[in-house]
Amino acid sequence: MDSPSGRALAEQGLRTAITAGDLAPGARLVEADLVDLFGVSRSNVRLAIDALVAEGLVERIPNRGARVRVVTSEEAVAITEARMALEALIARKAAARASEEDAERLRAHLGLMRGAVETGDLLEYSALIQQLHGMIRDLAAQPVAAGLIDRLQAQLVRHQFRLSLRPGRPQVSLSGLTALVEAIVDRDPDRAEAAAAGHFRSVIAALSEPTPPLGGTA
Repeated sequence: MDSPSGRALAEQGLRTAITAGDLAPGARLVEADLVDLFGVSRSNVRLAIDALVAEGLVERIPNRGARVRVVTSEEAVAITEARMALEALIARKAAARASEEDAERLRAHLGLMRGAVETGDLLEYSALIQQLHGMIRDLAAQPVAAGLIDRLQAQLVRHQFRLSLRPGRPQVSLSGLTALVEAIVDRDPDRAEAAAAGHFRSVIAALSEPTPPLGGTA
């Protein structure tokens, strides 16, 4: 398949594999394997890789091919600082648009997050956080900011996973996200903007701390 649709298929499939953590940072991208995986032409695979290089998800190493880009802790902090400004805008927009039905959905989702923290299901909690951010972005109806956030967030998958497993971190993030949801359901744009910024400042602080080795308490 050598067509725009083939390139889109390869690009989306590769992006999903990276953002879902199926392809770890540093993983080599073998064009022949990707051709077989996505059922597209080699030229479409190359174009897809080029697109993800532009997004910062993939890097080309001279004489060694392409690999999933490794994001350092310093880069992760810088990316999160940029994301913080966008998420604050999204939160303000969401608070201004929230209906009672939206408020009920957000409250229900927050309840699921509390349950995951209480039972220690940290992987589920991490997934629920991403779903919450997606719900708030959809509510905000600010597609430019949402698109930029998606590109930034995709580079942080590994760091987000490590943070989710740190002792005490889920309780801290749950507190911040609870404040964010409460501000949105109260239709208070100023408070929602401040809550979003506060939550991401705590993420930045956590990213800036020494990273323990991966394991049960990473």
